[in-house]
Amino acid sequence: MSSIRLIARLDIKGPNLIKGIHLEGLRVMGSPNEHALRYYLQGADELIYMDCVASLYGRNHLSNIVNEAAKDIFVPMTVGGGIRSVEDATEILREGADKVAINTAVVAKPQLISDIAQHFGSQCMVLSIEAKQVGIDSWEVYTNNGRERTNLDVIEWVKHGVEMGAGEILLTSVDKEGTRKGFDIALVKAVSAEVDVPIIASGGMGKPEDLLMVVNEASADAVAMADILHYNRAKIGDIRALAEAAGLGVRHYE
Repeated sequence: MSSIRLIARLDIKGPNLIKGIHLEGLRVMGSPNEHALRYYLQGADELIYMDCVASLYGRNHLSNIVNEAAKDIFVPMTVGGGIRSVEDATEILREGADKVAINTAVVAKPQLISDIAQHFGSQCMVLSIEAKQVGIDSWEVYTNNGRERTNLDVIEWVKHGVEMGAGEILLTSVDKEGTRKGFDIALVKAVSAEVDVPIIASGGMGKPEDLLMVVNEASADAVAMADILHYNRAKIGDIRALAEAAGLGVRHYE
C-alpha cells in the first residue's frame, strides 16, 4: 500500500487565507504563507493553494504568494484557480508550483487537460472537481467555486478527464465543505472505483478519525485539510500518528 498523503489546503482571496462553508460565507483567516509554513513545519506532505475568485476575474493571482512560499517550503505544491491555458500553467510552475489544479477552464475546453499533460506530464495535471449531490449516488460538476452548474455527471467527467491525461483528482464535496461532518464517503468511493489515478478527498474533515473512514471505506489516496488545521483543532503530527496507529501507510516525518 502506498503512503496516504496529508495535504494542507489553503483557499485564498486576494492576499488573504480564507475559509468558508459550502464554498460560501468566506472568513479571513490571515496570511496564507504564515499558515503554509506552519503546516510545512508540522509535516504536511503537500500543499494545495486555490485562488477562490480567480475564475471570476479571469486569471490566477497567486504568483507572488507561491514564489514566496517556495523559498521556505520544500514539499510539492499544487496551485489552482483561474488557470486557463498552457501559458498560465507555465507561469505558475515557474514561480515554484509542482502541479496545477484546473476545474472551470477544462470544463469549457477539455482539450486543455491533454495539452497540459503533454507539456508537463500527467502527474502535473490535477483535475479539480467541485461536486454537489443531485440524487442517490449521483453528483453534478460545479464550477466557479461551487456557483455554476454544468450538467456534467461527476463519474463520467472523471473518467473522461483521466482518459484525456489527468494524473490526479482533487475531489471537493461542496455539500460537505466547511461543515466538519466528515468527507462524502459515497462520492469518493464512487470515483475511486472508476479510475486508477490518485484521489485527493477534500471537504468536510472535522476530526482526525475522518481520515480513517475516507481511506478505509472509500480508498482515498490523500486528504486535503483546511478548517481542521486553520482553527487548530488538530495538528498534522497528531493526524499522522492516528493514521499510523491504525495501520495506514504514511510518510515518516522527523
